[in-house]
Amino acid sequence: EYRRQRQMCIRDRLNDGENINIAGLGTFRIGDRKARKGIKPRTGEIIEIAPRRVVTFKPSPSLKNLVNDKTSK
Repeated sequence: EYRRQRQMCIRDRLNDGENINIAGLGTFRIGDRKARKGIKPRTGEIIEIAPRRVVTFKPSPSLKNLVNDKTSK
């Protein structure tokens, strides 16, 4: 129940246009993708891909350093 409430709170804040910053982890934000053309792999048909909203994540410098630290294995 707590996990679901937390997810709903994050979803609501993102939908309101707010960024979610979690110290030591990174920042979640909403981005917009424009409509674009794509190709169906099976048929080769050119299709229109609709615009949509996506969640993007930018890791914090401390998370990047932790992941890239090769001496901590």
